[in-house]
Amino acid sequence: MVRLFGHYISRHFLLLGAVEFLLFFLSLLAGCLTHYPLEQLQLALLEQHLLLVSTIFAVVMSISMISMGSYQRGLQDRADLVLRTGLAFLFASMASTLAFFTFPELSLGRGVFAFALLFSFLMVMLVREVYMRLAGAEAFKHTLLVLGTGKNAKLIHDLENGEVGFTIAKFLHLYDKDDVVPKSRQVELEGSLSSLAFREGIDEIVVAVDDRRRRLPVDDIIDCKMSGIRVYNLLDFLEKETACIHIDHLYPSWILFSGGFNMGVFAKYGKRLLDIVVSSSMLVCIGPIMLLVAIASLVESRFRDPVFFKQTRTGQNGKPFNVYKFRSMRADAEADGVARWATKNDARVTALGRFLRKTRLDELPQLANVLVGDMSMVGPRPERPEFITQLSKEIPYYHERHRMKPGVTGWAQLRYPYGATTEDARRKLEYDLYYVKNASLFLDLSVLIQTVEVVLFGKGQ
Repeated sequence: MVRLFGHYISRHFLLLGAVEFLLFFLSLLAGCLTHYPLEQLQLALLEQHLLLVSTIFAVVMSISMISMGSYQRGLQDRADLVLRTGLAFLFASMASTLAFFTFPELSLGRGVFAFALLFSFLMVMLVREVYMRLAGAEAFKHTLLVLGTGKNAKLIHDLENGEVGFTIAKFLHLYDKDDVVPKSRQVELEGSLSSLAFREGIDEIVVAVDDRRRRLPVDDIIDCKMSGIRVYNLLDFLEKETACIHIDHLYPSWILFSGGFNMGVFAKYGKRLLDIVVSSSMLVCIGPIMLLVAIASLVESRFRDPVFFKQTRTGQNGKPFNVYKFRSMRADAEADGVARWATKNDARVTALGRFLRKTRLDELPQLANVLVGDMSMVGPRPERPEFITQLSKEIPYYHERHRMKPGVTGWAQLRYPYGATTEDARRKLEYDLYYVKNASLFLDLSVLIQTVEVVLFGKGQ
């Protein structure tokens, strides 16, 4: 993983994205070479017209691939890959057609564009096949040495079984009271830590002892650090590998001395500008869809129930505000006045409401909340005050999620499925805290683009 604008990104996917961007760029050039004589191609290159169009084509294609979730762990199924790539190409075709229609001087002809798409698809499939073969190889992962064999070390041991970019060489037995890591994976320190690290080909060391007050081989760890081996504490490592902050292991001094939790003035004003531009543009573009939803809601209720509903939610710094959504439940869902979480197969949800929730169309009226400044396009989910009172008593650091404006979409909504229990709220808080810590325009744009995948593949609530 590498840190880009405060957000961790897999270096493998970063490299894959760069390679495919170059392929998209070259595919348009190849399309021109196939469709036009060499003399015309050379003339276009001299005018720099072709290079600009190729760059635009590569950018549009790359954004479409990101929006379809093509750069994420676990994407190993070839049928799923072909489906996502096909949809990405479809949306890129629509976006490129719109761009060339708006700026006809950039158009190179439908023949060139068709050849470029064909070359791009073939090259992406070839590159992905090579990548999927390499991704499972141990040599493609960085090698870890974990200091500790207790409960904290077991967390990393269990994490290794998932789609991760590391492999654990050994667990160094130190002073942990609970020895729960398999004995076959443990090693005793004989000689220096650096000699063990170099012998095992270690790239990273994670300090994961259960009791940090016990004496660690600090001099040896410093020697490894100064020799070029990266050293992490447990929280930093888990943040890097899981893109969340594990509150079960969170302690105040880590918050005090860890980086992040601070958006600069430029980022804050840039975020607000992004909110205004995106929300106003969406209201204009999807106005007809919202009108259709409103008509469908009226027809379903036989013109008896309201289309919209408003509800008090908690905003930034605990300030209450009214959120607006399309009604997805029966009008008498809380006739007794008792606030209840919506469950996965909630009987109060209408037939239309299930579709609206799955596609997140019920959230569209919140764009008005974004325009007036109560919400942001990206942020923690706005929660009801009644639930916050309960959750704050049961979950530490829960109020810290309100340091940012609540969002229409967010990091937690992307990374964790819909939940309706205290434990679900606890897990989602870990992703919310990651967003609060690493909030940036880059992360906001990443979340907005990836939300397209959530809507299209039905990953919403």
